[in-house]
Amino acid sequence: MHFDLELILVVASALTGGIWLIDRLWLRESRAEVLAESAAHGSGEGALAKTNEIKEPWYVEYSRSFFPVLIIVLILRSFVAEPFRIPSGSMIPTLLVGDFILVNKFAYGLRLPVTHNKILQVGEPKRGDVIVFRYPSNPKLDYIKRVVGLPGDRIVYRDKKLYINGKPIKKTYLEPYAAPDEYAFQHDMVYLEDLEGVKHKILLNDHRRNHFLREEFLVPQGQYFVLGDNRDNSNDSRAWGFVPEENLVGKAMLVWLSWNTTKNHPVFSRIGQAIR
Repeated sequence: MHFDLELILVVASALTGGIWLIDRLWLRESRAEVLAESAAHGSGEGALAKTNEIKEPWYVEYSRSFFPVLIIVLILRSFVAEPFRIPSGSMIPTLLVGDFILVNKFAYGLRLPVTHNKILQVGEPKRGDVIVFRYPSNPKLDYIKRVVGLPGDRIVYRDKKLYINGKPIKKTYLEPYAAPDEYAFQHDMVYLEDLEGVKHKILLNDHRRNHFLREEFLVPQGQYFVLGDNRDNSNDSRAWGFVPEENLVGKAMLVWLSWNTTKNHPVFSRIGQAIR
């Protein structure tokens, strides 16, 4: 079952805000008139007890308390930053399973919640950016990958070698991958890839053959070609195509929490790491 927190926040904000507004414009005045009439026709302790019984309804009290909190959370989550959890190893070694990250929601333009219509153009993805986007085949799912191809680029991925517009992308061998206990990627090697000035680590397994049918891609206008940093263990543009601009969610910024899912404890050394 898909849990759409964004939709829930919008509905809850509208409901509590509507109740609070209706009470402020009409219901509060009616209660005040009842209080005034009660005070005018009563006297002494009996009148005081009667007026104390006429108070703000519970649903108005809750709405007045929760509406400011809900609207602030909605605004921050929709237009500033949103937390995400990394569920798979497709971005190892940059991101690990159990990492919790913050995503910059205004890096590629401000969008309305739920409808995702862009209301303000701010910027566009650059080559090498790590982005979160709605999976084109199922927009209810959020994916995270690295931008490799920009609109108009010709991308070739053949024999574990990446070419952009006919130019081979340089990668330098670093070391065998020392996997944490929960990540059993044997034979994986760490390379430093230079995406035209954006240097980042990737994993390659020389014992594993390419399993993608297509090797060459021409990126259409308004779309992006993305790859996982764990090149031999990633479901990305090589398998399902391109990311439309309207599917962009934001740019990954930093790891705010990391949890070792095997040993059940936080990994403090990863907290606060910038995502590059």
